[in-house]
Amino acid sequence: MDGAILFTSSSRLIQVIGGIVSILMIAMFLTDVEQGFYYTFSSILAIQVFFELGLNGIIIQYVAHEVSHLTQDGEQYEGSEKHLSRMASLLRFAVKWYSVLAIFVFFLLLIVGFVFFNHFYKSDLYVDWHSPWIVLSLGTALNFVVSPIIAFIEGLGKVKETAKIRLIQQLIVMAVIYLGLASGLKLYVGGISSILGVLVLFFYIYKKFFPLLRNIYYQEINERVSYRMEIFSFQWKIALSWVGGYFISQLFNPVLFATEGAVVAGQMGMSLSIINAILALSFAWMSTKIPIFSGYIAQRDFLNLDRLFNTTFWQSTYVNLLATMGALIMIYGLQQSELTIQGKNIGHKFLSFYPLLFMMISFSMNHIIGSLAVYLRCHKKEPMLIHSLVFAALSFFSTIVLGSYYGVIGITAGYCLITLGMALWANNIFLNMKKKWHKNEI
Repeated sequence: MDGAILFTSSSRLIQVIGGIVSILMIAMFLTDVEQGFYYTFSSILAIQVFFELGLNGIIIQYVAHEVSHLTQDGEQYEGSEKHLSRMASLLRFAVKWYSVLAIFVFFLLLIVGFVFFNHFYKSDLYVDWHSPWIVLSLGTALNFVVSPIIAFIEGLGKVKETAKIRLIQQLIVMAVIYLGLASGLKLYVGGISSILGVLVLFFYIYKKFFPLLRNIYYQEINERVSYRMEIFSFQWKIALSWVGGYFISQLFNPVLFATEGAVVAGQMGMSLSIINAILALSFAWMSTKIPIFSGYIAQRDFLNLDRLFNTTFWQSTYVNLLATMGALIMIYGLQQSELTIQGKNIGHKFLSFYPLLFMMISFSMNHIIGSLAVYLRCHKKEPMLIHSLVFAALSFFSTIVLGSYYGVIGITAGYCLITLGMALWANNIFLNMKKKWHKNEI
């Protein structure tokens, strides 16, 4: 476990522990209906993927490829003018492109949120969600501005540094959420914590990396990374995969909110908050190695690439399985013990045992699929496109059809069967592409 993994996994571990504390806080200070809004907010916010379209991950990989040919001297990089120029063009493109997109993201979220909740919330119980949604949309748009800069810094190989600030950000966001819930801010806590989290990132970037980024930004550009010829030819495949990912993992809450109500959507959201935290924790081993994987590929050092990937893959998978089993036992224990806080049964805030088990198996398979996809995409290629589209289509129809007939048990069981099949297919793609791309290489 290196420094990058230490900070990243610590952040994810805190996210897991914080998720447990959040469950208690939400149980104490939000009604079941407000809980449904709280978690459905997050699912609708995920439509920003239609704007980001996997570009942050591409920025990390492209910057890592360019910087592997350069050396850092203080607050600047030295080496090939070609690679310096291409790296500077990437930074300028990212800053300008995301600043414009952030405006569109803000207004799109406002419109979609107001239309969805006004149409599908049928209860007579009043919930103050309009102003909280505006604040949360603003926080999401601001995060859209800072995210490519963090991705660029990570691509430079500053993985430990970015992981450290994300850890600090995580602690601050959690503290704001807890204090906000305790003081009666209810649904406002998401937006307020999001805005403060972005401000923390801006402050850290300015204090730690501003001179370095400024020197890169104003580097004379003689050769650019062509968005149309280089990035787009790769991104459109990633984009379709990411859009597919939305329909795979973010559709559950809105569908349940619309068909079974806010309470069931809240149970799904509470369960997914723990499962996603486990996925993020275990995936820290893999995500922190993306710049190193990309660097090995740029140098065509496939022997060390595979050694590092194999070790990282098995470490992260073991962490995922252990954490998943621990969470399942914990939640089952809460449900059996009938633990109550202020008259509210904590175990009932989650899905019942079998739907929860199906979702945990599914997301463990998603960890495997995601790890294999990282390895392949670090080659600046996307052989998982058809896989992602089929996965998304099957998940979409399974969620809609089985959810209509069998409710939450139909949604979760169908998704579990689909992910098992998709994991086998992903492994086959991984083995075939690896053999093809590394043929005749040492």
